[in-house]
Amino acid sequence: MTRRVLLTGAVLALLSSVFAFRASSRMPDFEVYWRSGARAAAAEPLYRTEDEHYQLKYLPAFAVLAIPAAALPLPAAKALWFTASAVLLGAVLALSLGSLRVRHKPGWLLVTLTLLTMAKFYGHELVLGQVNLLFVVVILAALGLLLRTQEAASGAMVALAIIIKPYAIIFLPWLFARRAPVALAWAFVGLAAALALPAAIYGLSGTVSLHQEWWHTVTTSTAPNLLNADNVSLAAMYAKWLGPGPLATRLTLLTAAALLAAAALVVVRRRGVESPDALEVALLLTLIPLLSPQGWDYVFLISTPAVMYLINHEAQLPPAIRAGTIAALLVIAFSLYDVLGREAYGTFMALSVISVCYLVVLAGLVTLRLRGLA
Repeated sequence: MTRRVLLTGAVLALLSSVFAFRASSRMPDFEVYWRSGARAAAAEPLYRTEDEHYQLKYLPAFAVLAIPAAALPLPAAKALWFTASAVLLGAVLALSLGSLRVRHKPGWLLVTLTLLTMAKFYGHELVLGQVNLLFVVVILAALGLLLRTQEAASGAMVALAIIIKPYAIIFLPWLFARRAPVALAWAFVGLAAALALPAAIYGLSGTVSLHQEWWHTVTTSTAPNLLNADNVSLAAMYAKWLGPGPLATRLTLLTAAALLAAAALVVVRRRGVESPDALEVALLLTLIPLLSPQGWDYVFLISTPAVMYLINHEAQLPPAIRAGTIAALLVIAFSLYDVLGREAYGTFMALSVISVCYLVVLAGLVTLRLRGLA
Protein backbone atom coordinates (compact mmCIF):
# COMPACT_ATOMS: atom_id res chain seq x y z
CA MET A 1 0.00 0.00 0.00
CA THR A 2 2.82 2.40 0.92
CA ARG A 3 4.53 1.74 -2.43
CA ARG A 4 1.33 2.46 -4.31
CA VAL A 5 0.79 5.70 -2.42
CA LEU A 6 4.38 6.78 -3.11
CA LEU A 7 4.11 5.78 -6.78
CA THR A 8 0.81 7.63 -7.14
CA GLY A 9 2.32 10.69 -5.49
CA ALA A 10 5.34 10.58 -7.79
CA VAL A 11 3.15 10.27 -10.89
CA LEU A 12 0.96 13.17 -9.77
CA ALA A 13 4.04 15.28 -9.08
CA LEU A 14 5.41 14.47 -12.54
CA LEU A 15 2.10 15.34 -14.18
CA SER A 16 1.93 18.60 -12.25
CA SER A 17 5.42 19.50 -13.44
CA VAL A 18 4.65 18.67 -17.07
CA PHE A 19 1.43 20.65 -16.91
CA ALA A 20 3.11 23.64 -15.27
CA PHE A 21 6.02 23.81 -17.73
CA ARG A 22 4.56 22.55 -21.01
CA ALA A 23 0.79 22.42 -21.19
CA SER A 24 -0.76 25.09 -18.96
CA SER A 25 -0.14 27.91 -21.43
CA ARG A 26 -0.97 25.77 -24.46
CA MET A 27 -3.68 23.12 -24.99
CA PRO A 28 -5.17 25.07 -27.95
CA ASP A 29 -7.52 22.28 -28.99
CA PHE A 30 -8.99 22.11 -25.52
CA GLU A 31 -9.59 25.86 -25.73
CA VAL A 32 -11.70 25.16 -28.83
CA TYR A 33 -13.82 22.70 -26.85
CA TRP A 34 -14.10 25.04 -23.87
CA ARG A 35 -15.11 27.95 -26.11
CA SER A 36 -17.66 25.83 -27.98
CA GLY A 37 -19.21 24.76 -24.68
CA ALA A 38 -19.51 28.40 -23.60
CA ARG A 39 -21.10 29.28 -26.93
CA ALA A 40 -23.54 26.39 -26.71
CA ALA A 41 -24.56 27.42 -23.20
CA ALA A 42 -25.39 30.88 -24.55
CA ALA A 43 -27.05 29.50 -27.72
CA GLU A 44 -24.46 31.30 -29.85
CA PRO A 45 -23.20 30.23 -33.29
CA LEU A 46 -20.63 27.43 -33.02
CA TYR A 47 -18.94 27.44 -36.43
CA ARG A 48 -17.24 30.76 -37.16
CA THR A 49 -14.79 31.58 -39.93
CA GLU A 50 -13.03 34.10 -37.67
CA ASP A 51 -11.80 31.15 -35.59
CA GLU A 52 -9.64 30.24 -38.62
CA HIS A 53 -7.49 27.15 -37.92
CA TYR A 54 -9.19 26.66 -34.57
CA GLN A 55 -12.71 26.27 -35.90
CA LEU A 56 -14.86 23.65 -34.21
CA LYS A 57 -15.10 20.60 -36.49
CA TYR A 58 -17.15 18.36 -34.24
CA LEU A 59 -20.88 17.71 -34.21
CA PRO A 60 -23.06 20.27 -32.41
CA ALA A 61 -23.82 17.66 -29.74
CA PHE A 62 -20.13 17.74 -28.80
CA ALA A 63 -20.42 21.42 -27.91
CA VAL A 64 -23.48 20.71 -25.78
CA LEU A 65 -21.59 18.01 -23.90
CA ALA A 66 -18.73 20.48 -23.38
CA ILE A 67 -20.97 22.93 -21.48
CA PRO A 68 -19.93 21.62 -18.01
CA ALA A 69 -16.25 22.17 -18.87
CA ALA A 70 -17.03 25.72 -19.96
CA ALA A 71 -18.63 26.39 -16.58
CA LEU A 72 -15.12 26.25 -15.06
CA PRO A 73 -12.49 28.96 -15.45
CA LEU A 74 -10.26 28.05 -18.40
CA PRO A 75 -7.08 27.43 -16.33
CA ALA A 76 -8.95 25.10 -13.97
CA ALA A 77 -10.64 23.31 -16.87
CA LYS A 78 -7.26 22.81 -18.57
CA ALA A 79 -5.69 21.36 -15.43
CA LEU A 80 -8.63 19.01 -14.94
CA TRP A 81 -8.59 17.81 -18.55
CA PHE A 82 -4.81 17.33 -18.54
CA THR A 83 -5.08 15.11 -15.47
CA ALA A 84 -8.04 13.23 -16.94
CA SER A 85 -6.10 12.67 -20.18
CA ALA A 86 -3.18 11.19 -18.25
CA VAL A 87 -5.59 8.79 -16.55
CA LEU A 88 -7.12 7.95 -19.94
CA LEU A 89 -3.66 7.17 -21.29
CA GLY A 90 -3.23 4.57 -18.58
CA ALA A 91 -6.68 3.21 -19.41
CA VAL A 92 -5.82 2.93 -23.12
CA LEU A 93 -2.70 0.90 -22.34
CA ALA A 94 -4.52 -1.30 -19.82
CA LEU A 95 -7.48 -1.95 -22.14
CA SER A 96 -5.15 -2.67 -25.07
CA LEU A 97 -3.27 -5.18 -22.94
CA GLY A 98 -6.52 -6.76 -21.80
CA SER A 99 -7.68 -7.18 -25.41
CA LEU A 100 -4.86 -9.63 -26.17
CA ARG A 101 -6.14 -13.21 -26.16
CA VAL A 102 -2.66 -14.66 -25.63
CA ARG A 103 0.39 -12.83 -24.31
CA HIS A 104 3.68 -13.90 -25.84
CA LYS A 105 5.57 -11.34 -23.77
CA PRO A 106 5.19 -10.16 -20.16
CA GLY A 107 2.52 -7.53 -19.68
CA TRP A 108 4.95 -4.94 -18.32
CA LEU A 109 7.17 -5.36 -21.38
CA LEU A 110 4.26 -5.00 -23.81
CA VAL A 111 3.10 -1.82 -22.08
CA THR A 112 6.63 -0.39 -21.91
CA LEU A 113 7.45 -1.07 -25.57
CA THR A 114 4.09 0.28 -26.71
CA LEU A 115 4.53 3.38 -24.57
CA LEU A 116 7.99 4.01 -26.01
CA THR A 117 6.80 3.46 -29.58
CA MET A 118 3.87 5.84 -29.24
CA ALA A 119 5.31 8.36 -26.76
CA LYS A 120 5.53 11.26 -29.21
CA PHE A 121 1.85 10.93 -30.08
CA TYR A 122 0.83 10.80 -26.42
CA GLY A 123 2.91 13.86 -25.61
CA HIS A 124 1.41 15.83 -28.50
CA GLU A 125 -2.08 14.81 -27.42
CA LEU A 126 -1.54 16.05 -23.86
CA VAL A 127 -0.03 19.37 -24.95
CA LEU A 128 -2.85 20.02 -27.43
CA GLY A 129 -5.56 18.99 -24.97
CA GLN A 130 -7.14 16.69 -27.56
CA VAL A 131 -9.82 14.02 -27.03
CA ASN A 132 -8.33 11.08 -28.93
CA LEU A 133 -7.45 9.19 -25.75
CA LEU A 134 -11.06 9.52 -24.62
CA PHE A 135 -12.16 8.31 -28.05
CA VAL A 136 -10.04 5.14 -27.82
CA VAL A 137 -11.24 4.39 -24.29
CA VAL A 138 -14.88 4.70 -25.40
CA ILE A 139 -14.32 2.40 -28.41
CA LEU A 140 -12.47 -0.20 -26.33
CA ALA A 141 -15.19 0.02 -23.68
CA ALA A 142 -17.76 -0.60 -26.43
CA LEU A 143 -15.76 -3.66 -27.47
CA GLY A 144 -15.66 -4.96 -23.91
CA LEU A 145 -19.41 -4.53 -23.51
CA LEU A 146 -20.00 -6.30 -26.81
CA LEU A 147 -17.87 -9.25 -25.72
CA ARG A 148 -19.94 -9.46 -22.53
CA THR A 149 -23.09 -9.53 -24.72
CA GLN A 150 -24.23 -6.14 -23.41
CA GLU A 151 -25.11 -5.02 -26.91
CA ALA A 152 -27.37 -2.10 -26.03
CA ALA A 153 -24.70 -0.45 -23.90
CA SER A 154 -22.07 -1.22 -26.53
CA GLY A 155 -24.11 0.46 -29.24
CA ALA A 156 -24.66 3.50 -27.03
CA MET A 157 -20.90 3.76 -26.52
CA VAL A 158 -20.33 3.67 -30.28
CA ALA A 159 -22.80 6.55 -30.62
CA LEU A 160 -20.86 8.45 -27.96
CA ALA A 161 -17.65 7.79 -29.88
CA ILE A 162 -19.23 9.30 -33.01
CA ILE A 163 -20.05 12.45 -31.03
CA ILE A 164 -16.46 12.63 -29.79
CA LYS A 165 -14.99 11.93 -33.23
CA PRO A 166 -17.41 11.57 -36.18
CA TYR A 167 -15.11 9.17 -38.00
CA ALA A 168 -16.17 6.50 -35.49
CA ILE A 169 -18.99 5.94 -37.97
CA ILE A 170 -16.64 3.35 -39.51
CA PHE A 171 -17.71 0.99 -36.71
CA LEU A 172 -21.36 0.90 -37.82
CA PRO A 173 -20.77 -1.38 -40.84
CA TRP A 174 -18.51 -3.50 -38.63
CA LEU A 175 -21.36 -4.03 -36.15
CA PHE A 176 -23.54 -5.06 -39.09
CA ALA A 177 -20.92 -7.48 -40.44
CA ARG A 178 -20.40 -8.90 -36.97
CA ARG A 179 -24.14 -9.56 -36.73
CA ALA A 180 -24.73 -7.47 -33.63
CA PRO A 181 -28.19 -6.08 -34.50
CA VAL A 182 -29.02 -4.83 -31.02
CA ALA A 183 -25.74 -2.93 -30.74
CA LEU A 184 -26.24 -1.48 -34.22
CA ALA A 185 -29.80 -0.43 -33.43
CA TRP A 186 -28.76 1.27 -30.21
CA ALA A 187 -25.90 3.01 -32.00
CA PHE A 188 -28.43 4.52 -34.40
CA VAL A 189 -30.74 5.43 -31.53
CA GLY A 190 -27.86 7.13 -29.74
CA LEU A 191 -26.79 8.92 -32.90
CA ALA A 192 -30.35 10.16 -33.47
CA ALA A 193 -30.44 11.44 -29.90
CA ALA A 194 -27.11 13.19 -30.45
CA LEU A 195 -28.39 14.90 -33.58
CA ALA A 196 -31.48 16.07 -31.69
CA LEU A 197 -29.67 17.11 -28.50
CA PRO A 198 -28.88 20.72 -29.51
CA ALA A 199 -32.59 21.35 -30.15
CA ALA A 200 -33.06 21.79 -26.40
CA ILE A 201 -30.97 24.97 -26.72
CA TYR A 202 -31.18 26.07 -30.34
CA GLY A 203 -34.62 24.83 -31.34
CA LEU A 204 -35.37 22.61 -34.32
CA SER A 205 -34.52 25.05 -37.13
CA GLY A 206 -31.42 26.23 -35.29
CA THR A 207 -30.24 22.65 -34.88
CA VAL A 208 -30.71 21.94 -38.59
CA SER A 209 -28.71 25.07 -39.39
CA LEU A 210 -25.95 24.04 -37.00
CA HIS A 211 -25.53 20.69 -38.72
CA GLN A 212 -25.43 22.38 -42.12
CA GLU A 213 -22.75 24.75 -40.83
CA TRP A 214 -20.81 21.82 -39.39
CA TRP A 215 -20.81 20.01 -42.72
CA HIS A 216 -19.76 23.18 -44.55
CA THR A 217 -16.91 23.74 -42.09
CA VAL A 218 -15.62 20.17 -42.40
CA THR A 219 -15.80 20.00 -46.19
CA THR A 220 -14.36 23.45 -46.93
CA SER A 221 -11.44 23.14 -44.50
CA THR A 222 -10.16 19.85 -45.94
CA ALA A 223 -8.39 20.89 -49.14
CA PRO A 224 -6.28 23.70 -47.58
CA ASN A 225 -4.87 21.22 -45.05
CA LEU A 226 -3.74 18.51 -47.47
CA LEU A 227 -0.23 19.92 -47.86
CA ASN A 228 0.21 20.52 -44.14
CA ALA A 229 3.32 18.64 -43.03
CA ASP A 230 1.49 17.05 -40.09
CA ASN A 231 -1.36 15.66 -42.21
CA VAL A 232 -0.84 11.89 -42.47
CA SER A 233 -3.95 10.92 -44.44
CA LEU A 234 -3.83 9.07 -47.74
CA ALA A 235 -5.16 12.19 -49.45
CA ALA A 236 -2.32 14.25 -47.99
CA MET A 237 0.26 11.59 -48.83
CA TYR A 238 -0.59 11.58 -52.52
CA ALA A 239 -1.04 15.37 -52.61
CA LYS A 240 2.47 15.80 -51.18
CA TRP A 241 3.97 13.30 -53.62
CA LEU A 242 2.12 14.34 -56.78
CA GLY A 243 0.57 17.69 -56.00
CA PRO A 244 -3.17 18.19 -55.49
CA GLY A 245 -5.18 17.14 -58.51
CA PRO A 246 -7.21 14.39 -60.19
CA LEU A 247 -4.40 11.80 -60.16
CA ALA A 248 -3.79 12.23 -56.44
CA THR A 249 -7.53 11.99 -55.81
CA ARG A 250 -7.88 8.81 -57.87
CA LEU A 251 -4.96 7.14 -56.12
CA THR A 252 -6.38 8.14 -52.74
CA LEU A 253 -9.72 6.56 -53.59
CA LEU A 254 -8.10 3.40 -54.97
CA THR A 255 -5.87 2.99 -51.91
CA ALA A 256 -8.75 3.66 -49.54
CA ALA A 257 -10.85 1.07 -51.36
CA ALA A 258 -8.00 -1.45 -51.12
CA LEU A 259 -7.63 -0.84 -47.37
CA LEU A 260 -11.36 -1.22 -46.80
CA ALA A 261 -11.31 -4.42 -48.86
CA ALA A 262 -8.47 -5.69 -46.66
CA ALA A 263 -10.53 -4.84 -43.57
CA ALA A 264 -13.47 -6.75 -45.05
CA LEU A 265 -11.20 -9.73 -45.73
CA VAL A 266 -10.06 -9.67 -42.10
CA VAL A 267 -13.69 -9.84 -40.97
CA VAL A 268 -14.51 -12.62 -43.44
CA ARG A 269 -11.55 -14.67 -42.17
CA ARG A 270 -12.66 -14.45 -38.53
CA ARG A 271 -14.10 -17.97 -38.59
CA GLY A 272 -12.00 -20.35 -36.56
CA VAL A 273 -10.21 -17.52 -34.75
CA GLU A 274 -10.82 -17.34 -31.03
CA SER A 275 -11.87 -13.84 -29.89
CA PRO A 276 -11.47 -12.17 -33.32
CA ASP A 277 -13.12 -8.85 -32.43
CA ALA A 278 -10.18 -7.10 -30.78
CA LEU A 279 -7.90 -7.29 -33.82
CA GLU A 280 -10.68 -6.02 -36.07
CA VAL A 281 -11.29 -3.04 -33.80
CA ALA A 282 -7.54 -2.37 -33.68
CA LEU A 283 -7.36 -2.45 -37.47
CA LEU A 284 -10.31 -0.07 -37.90
CA LEU A 285 -8.81 2.36 -35.39
CA THR A 286 -5.55 2.32 -37.35
CA LEU A 287 -7.38 2.98 -40.62
CA ILE A 288 -9.05 6.15 -39.33
CA PRO A 289 -6.12 8.63 -39.58
CA LEU A 290 -5.33 7.36 -43.07
CA LEU A 291 -8.90 7.57 -44.37
CA SER A 292 -9.83 10.88 -42.74
CA PRO A 293 -8.64 13.74 -45.00
CA GLN A 294 -7.74 15.67 -41.84
CA GLY A 295 -5.78 12.90 -40.15
CA TRP A 296 -3.06 14.61 -38.11
CA ASP A 297 -0.01 12.64 -37.05
CA TYR A 298 -0.86 12.53 -33.33
CA VAL A 299 -4.21 10.88 -34.16
CA PHE A 300 -2.19 7.72 -34.76
CA LEU A 301 -2.22 7.27 -30.99
CA ILE A 302 -5.55 5.55 -31.57
CA SER A 303 -3.53 2.72 -33.13
CA THR A 304 -2.23 1.79 -29.66
CA PRO A 305 -4.11 -1.57 -29.63
CA ALA A 306 -2.71 -2.42 -33.07
CA VAL A 307 0.86 -1.58 -32.08
CA MET A 308 0.57 -3.70 -28.95
CA TYR A 309 -0.83 -6.57 -31.04
CA LEU A 310 2.18 -6.46 -33.36
CA ILE A 311 4.70 -6.19 -30.54
CA ASN A 312 3.05 -9.19 -28.91
CA HIS A 313 2.95 -11.32 -32.07
CA GLU A 314 6.06 -10.12 -33.96
CA ALA A 315 7.81 -13.48 -33.56
CA GLN A 316 4.90 -15.26 -35.27
CA LEU A 317 5.03 -13.10 -38.41
CA PRO A 318 6.73 -14.32 -41.62
CA PRO A 319 10.37 -13.09 -41.80
CA ALA A 320 9.81 -10.37 -44.41
CA ILE A 321 6.66 -9.01 -42.76
CA ARG A 322 8.33 -9.24 -39.35
CA ALA A 323 11.36 -7.26 -40.51
CA GLY A 324 9.17 -4.63 -42.16
CA THR A 325 6.94 -4.34 -39.10
CA ILE A 326 9.85 -3.94 -36.69
CA ALA A 327 11.44 -1.35 -38.98
CA ALA A 328 8.16 0.56 -39.23
CA LEU A 329 7.68 0.59 -35.45
CA LEU A 330 11.25 1.78 -34.92
CA VAL A 331 10.76 4.61 -37.41
CA ILE A 332 7.51 5.58 -35.68
CA ALA A 333 9.24 5.58 -32.29
CA PHE A 334 12.36 7.53 -33.22
CA SER A 335 11.09 9.98 -35.84
CA LEU A 336 11.29 12.82 -33.34
CA TYR A 337 11.97 16.46 -34.07
CA ASP A 338 14.66 16.54 -31.39
CA VAL A 339 16.34 13.44 -32.85
CA LEU A 340 16.18 14.28 -36.56
CA GLY A 341 16.56 18.04 -36.39
CA ARG A 342 14.39 20.66 -38.05
CA GLU A 343 15.37 20.12 -41.69
CA ALA A 344 15.39 16.31 -41.63
CA TYR A 345 12.14 16.16 -39.70
CA GLY A 346 10.49 18.54 -42.16
CA THR A 347 11.61 16.35 -45.06
CA PHE A 348 10.45 13.22 -43.22
CA MET A 349 6.95 14.62 -42.75
CA ALA A 350 6.80 16.11 -46.25
CA LEU A 351 7.49 12.65 -47.70
CA SER A 352 4.68 11.11 -45.59
CA VAL A 353 7.03 8.41 -44.30
CA ILE A 354 4.87 7.96 -41.21
CA SER A 355 1.87 7.14 -43.41
CA VAL A 356 3.89 4.48 -45.24
CA CYS A 357 4.94 3.03 -41.88
CA TYR A 358 1.31 2.63 -40.93
CA LEU A 359 0.52 0.89 -44.19
CA VAL A 360 3.14 -1.64 -43.07
CA VAL A 361 1.45 -1.85 -39.66
CA LEU A 362 -1.83 -2.64 -41.39
CA ALA A 363 -0.12 -5.32 -43.48
CA GLY A 364 1.12 -6.90 -40.25
CA LEU A 365 -2.38 -6.96 -38.77
CA VAL A 366 -3.87 -8.51 -41.91
CA THR A 367 -1.12 -11.15 -41.88
CA LEU A 368 -1.94 -12.07 -38.28
CA ARG A 369 -5.55 -12.73 -39.30
CA LEU A 370 -4.71 -14.63 -42.47
CA ARG A 371 -2.47 -16.89 -40.40
CA GLY A 372 -5.19 -17.34 -37.79
CA LEU A 373 -2.99 -15.93 -35.04
CA ALA A 374 -5.38 -13.21 -33.87
